[in-house]
Amino acid sequence: MNIADIARKHALLNAAKFEGRASLKAVIGKVMAEVVDSSRSSEVIPIIKEVVEEINQLSLEEQQKEMQKLGIQLEKKKGEKRGLPPLPHAVKGEVVTRFPPEPNGYLHIGHAKAVFVDYEYARMYDGMFILRFDDTNPTNERREFYDIQKEDLRWLGIEWDHEYRTSDNLPKHYELARELLEKDCAYVCTCTEQKIKENRRMLRECACRNESTYSWDDFINMKEGEASVRLKADMQSLNTAMRDPILFRIIEDAHPVHGTRYRVWPTYDFYGAVEDSLSGVTHPFRSKEYELRDEVYFYLLDCLELRKPHLMEFSRLEIQGMPVSKRKIKPLIDQHKVTGWDDPRLPTLRGLQRRGISVEAIKEFVLSQGISKSESVITFENLEGINRRILDARAKRYFFVPEPVKVVVENAVERELVLKSHPSVDMGTRKIKVGHTFYIPRDDAQKLAPGEIFRLKDLYNVRVIDISQNVLHGEFSGNELVPGTEKIQWVSDEYVPLTVLVPSLLYINGKFNEKSLTTVEGYAEKNIEEVPHGQVVQFERFGFVRMERDDSMVGIFAHS
Repeated sequence: MNIADIARKHALLNAAKFEGRASLKAVIGKVMAEVVDSSRSSEVIPIIKEVVEEINQLSLEEQQKEMQKLGIQLEKKKGEKRGLPPLPHAVKGEVVTRFPPEPNGYLHIGHAKAVFVDYEYARMYDGMFILRFDDTNPTNERREFYDIQKEDLRWLGIEWDHEYRTSDNLPKHYELARELLEKDCAYVCTCTEQKIKENRRMLRECACRNESTYSWDDFINMKEGEASVRLKADMQSLNTAMRDPILFRIIEDAHPVHGTRYRVWPTYDFYGAVEDSLSGVTHPFRSKEYELRDEVYFYLLDCLELRKPHLMEFSRLEIQGMPVSKRKIKPLIDQHKVTGWDDPRLPTLRGLQRRGISVEAIKEFVLSQGISKSESVITFENLEGINRRILDARAKRYFFVPEPVKVVVENAVERELVLKSHPSVDMGTRKIKVGHTFYIPRDDAQKLAPGEIFRLKDLYNVRVIDISQNVLHGEFSGNELVPGTEKIQWVSDEYVPLTVLVPSLLYINGKFNEKSLTTVEGYAEKNIEEVPHGQVVQFERFGFVRMERDDSMVGIFAHS
């Protein structure tokens, strides 16, 4: 999203709050916070001003239409009820939804949106939720992904009422394919893939459409690439999806479950419609990218005289600077640009889990997008904001100093400090032994000068004597808080060296960000050794960090 788009979003949101009149100052603040780089202000502010003036010239009705068109929604007010809108044509106790992943990779946040919509509607109407593995492309699928995806769903708190594999129903699919051919609703096409594409582009029927005499039995004995079964739809249609789509093709690769038992496999156009109908699904959801295929979906069910569900679409989840699709994620893994499916820079569920993003935050975030078909690109900061609110109430506090500088304090009294593990929630206390030696962040140390007084946070004041050989020498300067005194984070000489991985956006302005994963070296208080693997803590004045304890201890930065 470019500067003008970001400015337009915030100008419309601000105008909606103030009777159609956006505040330039407020919009500048919002845009600069999102763009982050303050050095670009001279370039950015004129663009914002121009956009705000344009928005303020629109009527309230025009602004609302523009927001609708861009998929921009006002944030819910505090106390306002959140949730999905009522489901059309829904009957309590009779709603059936399904989540149909292909077992060819790990689930990502886009899948989370789909599964939470399906799951929540089934529960809202006391209905049934089906987990269906759409495993009809043996070239891409792997056996381990069936269990991996179920683990991901269980982490989200999803429970399903029925589970099955589409591949188990191939005998029924074959019966229906035979029926289509016998009804002259489909035909065996021996054209090459290239020829099929060319004919579709030219709105031209091939000879196979009316002259083919091949039966289903003939087709299943052909070789891979020799032929396909196509729906006899409308080659003149303005909807390209209706130009005789392929319903079955031959794939010789072994299937992860069935091995070489089958070699003829249905395409999405066939099994998607057929499985929704036969399994009793009442409200199938899919992303807007399939909207053109709706006509194929219902046309095929009409040909087979099968029940037609109430098909619904919503917009894909797009996050600025993050690849929200397996098609985009897999090349990053194959090219070793990321470490794997659980890389904390990725929006895979495992990547988000490693980054310290909670299930509650993911659920609230994806459901807040609703089921609108309006396309919009949102920022990862939206998810971070929700996660911050959730973690703030349950993450224990610890001290951590990035890029530490040694501080020696004269006249310091050795003591044991008892600190709360959380400022407002009872999570117990922790003890820190302090003496004459401390470590503070380099950024803070560089701002200090001899004679200046600063406060070691939650401890006492120190007067700077001198700074030499990368060591700050100071002296105890009282316990009482001094107004205006800088409070500085510290650790004592009982510390644990710690590396914190800091993930950021994988793409900036469409280009791969080579600095998307950096590290911060520092010292953490010794109590951090007691934190179990996977727990998220808050390092005061640094941010939320998920602790990992495999061969060694490392932290993964979630956000500030």
